[in-house]
Amino acid sequence: MKIVLLGYMGSGKTTVGKRLAQEMDLRFLDLDDQIEASEASKITAIFSKKGEIYFRRKEAECLRTILTMEDGFVLSIGGGTPCYANNMKAISEATNKVVHLKMSITALVKRLVKEKSERPMIASISDGELPEFIGKHLFERNFYYSQAEHSVSCDGKDPKTIANEIKEIVS
Repeated sequence: MKIVLLGYMGSGKTTVGKRLAQEMDLRFLDLDDQIEASEASKITAIFSKKGEIYFRRKEAECLRTILTMEDGFVLSIGGGTPCYANNMKAISEATNKVVHLKMSITALVKRLVKEKSERPMIASISDGELPEFIGKHLFERNFYYSQAEHSVSCDGKDPKTIANEIKEIVS
């Protein structure tokens, strides 16, 4: 079984993915970790030294490699991954177990304001401008996120509850 978790940064894809993989006895993969391993560099360094275009090419390459694996897995992908290089099409062709972890702008801001330095896309955005930035991105990315086979609302839920909901959906 191949399960792909997508959603905006901070929506809990990695945390929920690890829990889900453990409960379903599947391997957990994080696309950003795979990119960092293949580049021997952190995502923030790749962005700053080589730029977003290079990063997106590497992201698409790593994604396709993972999707062709025979073994089952739970894969957490970056918030922008579905929006570039026909990645959403590749994901949908590889599995119908694609789950969008959906969160409100308010919930995302509350989480992301604490993690800005770790996230290159929002590191330089002021706290006051964060809600507008996230809202704009969600509007732009919704076209891709809405192509996921399943959607789970995550506001106010703990990772265990979300993982259990996903488990029921994909089983």
